[in-house]
Amino acid sequence: MKTRTLLLLSVATALMILAAGGVLLFQLSSQDATTEPTPLGTAIEVGDADITVAGSALEGSLLRVEIEIGGVVDERGIETFALVTGDQRLAPLTAPADGRCAGISEAPQTCTIDFDVSATEGSSRVLVVRRGDEQATWRLV
Repeated sequence: MKTRTLLLLSVATALMILAAGGVLLFQLSSQDATTEPTPLGTAIEVGDADITVAGSALEGSLLRVEIEIGGVVDERGIETFALVTGDQRLAPLTAPADGRCAGISEAPQTCTIDFDVSATEGSSRVLVVRRGDEQATWRLV
């Protein structure tokens, strides 16, 4: 192949990539990127689970989130929760403890999901749960 042909092909490829990027930016700008957080105390269904977040309390370096959860049997369902702070995304503590959620059962249960917040900075805390294609958030104080 000649050099001129290769140069023309590379310019054409660059233009196609630029056009695809422009289309992607247009799609992203027209999406509703923000969703309102769920109010505390409101029962919602996220995927196959029924969840109500009652509130949260900071006990030393532990943030305890009180929830009522049920609707499906999922022994590892608590792992679908995360706490998003200003600088990190934290996974829940899963070691057995009094009152701590161990999993999700068919019958609703009231328990806590605990997060170690000792290494985080800032006061912004958002609880996120994703089950299947659905997601819900709660703004915690």
